[in-house]
Amino acid sequence: MPAKIKDYVSNLYGNKKFETDDLKFEHQEEIYLPVFTWKMRYLGEFCAILALLGLVIWSALNLPIREVLAVSLAIVVVVVAFFLIWLEKKNTSSRQLTVIAALIALGVAGRAAFFMFPQFKPVGAIVIISGAILGPEVGFIVGSMTMLISNIFFAQGPWTPWQMIAFGLIGFIVGLLTHAKILKPTRLSLCWFGFVSIIIIYGGIMNPASVLMYTSEINWRLILAAYISGAPMDLVHAIATIFFLWFLSKPIIKKLSRIQYLIS
Repeated sequence: MPAKIKDYVSNLYGNKKFETDDLKFEHQEEIYLPVFTWKMRYLGEFCAILALLGLVIWSALNLPIREVLAVSLAIVVVVVAFFLIWLEKKNTSSRQLTVIAALIALGVAGRAAFFMFPQFKPVGAIVIISGAILGPEVGFIVGSMTMLISNIFFAQGPWTPWQMIAFGLIGFIVGLLTHAKILKPTRLSLCWFGFVSIIIIYGGIMNPASVLMYTSEINWRLILAAYISGAPMDLVHAIATIFFLWFLSKPIIKKLSRIQYLIS
C-alpha cells in the first residue's frame, strides 16, 4: 500500500498500525502477515544458512587448503549479497540502514576494545540484542558482518566464514524465537539464551571447525578433544555474553526504541 494511502487511512481512523514502517523495522510489521507467509520465508532462510554451513564443512573435508579458501571467499560473497538483496527487497530506508550499520560498528569496536581478553567480548550480546529487537534477518546480518569486518583487524582466514555463520545463526535464531513469541526480549531471557547459544551454537560450530581447518582426517577422538579443550574458552565467552547482556540490553533496547520512535 503506498505511503500516502497509509497516511490518509491513519489520519482518518487514528489507526497507528499504518504508521509502523520505520517504527517496527519490517520484522515486527510482519506480525500482520499470515503466519504461513513469514514461517515459510524464515524457514527458507534458515535452511539456506544451514546449507552454507554444510558447504563449509564439506569443503574442509574434501578440498585442499587453497580451494577451501576459495570456497570461504565465495561464502563471504554470498553473505554480502544476501545483505544487499535484503536491503533492496525490503526497501530499507537510509535511517534504518544507519541503525544497522551502527550496531555492526558497535560490535566491531567492542571486539577491538577487549582484544586483550580472549573470548571476553561483547559481540555475542550485541548480536543477540539486534536479532531480538530488529528481527532474524537483521540479527544474521549484524552477526555475520561484525565478524567479517572485525577480522580485518584480527586477521582474515579460513575461520572467518565459520565465525560469520556461527554468530549470524545466533542472531537469526534469537530473532526467530522473539518473532514467534517463544522468547521474550527481557534482560533475564536474553541472558539465558546468550549462555546457551554461545555454548551450543558458537562452541558447537567453532570447536570442530578448529579441527577441520587443519586436517581432513578427523575422528571422534579429535572432535571430542576439540570440545574438551575449547570448553573453558566457551565458558568464558558465555559468561562474558551474560555480563554484557545484563548491563547493555536495557539501555540499548531503550535507545533502539527511542530511535524507532524518532525516525517514524
